[in-house]
Amino acid sequence: MDFDVTSAEAYRKPFPNAVNVESLMARNIVTRAVVVAPLIIAIAWMWRGSLGAISAAIGVAVIVVNFLLSGWVLSAAARISMQLYHAAALFGFFLRLGFITVSMFAVASVFEVDRRALGIAAITAFLVLLVLESVATLRGARRELEWS
Repeated sequence: MDFDVTSAEAYRKPFPNAVNVESLMARNIVTRAVVVAPLIIAIAWMWRGSLGAISAAIGVAVIVVNFLLSGWVLSAAARISMQLYHAAALFGFFLRLGFITVSMFAVASVFEVDRRALGIAAITAFLVLLVLESVATLRGARRELEWS
């Protein structure tokens, strides 16, 4: 990065060679989902039966796709400009919430699913995966994500 630019110029400059921190974090979340998803699915199976387990698996899959989509969009926006990155972070959050809602309603209207297991599994997966990644990042387990 060129240090002879003002902060306003740096804010508008693209960073094409920067490490895709957001994509790396999304992939780390997916690797954690490999461990978390079976636990959530097993709990849903014990609680609501096989339909609950299938519904929980769908809910976890929607959340994993949401995290991957988020990492991809933010990394792509950061390569273009920081202004676009901030816009993608703000508006992308609401778009991804819409994606989760629409996809879950679409699945529930097309297939027979246990809506309670689907919703609780999605919320649980989102929060657990987010907390696990946050804790790992704060503890310094992800040195490849150092951007400072």
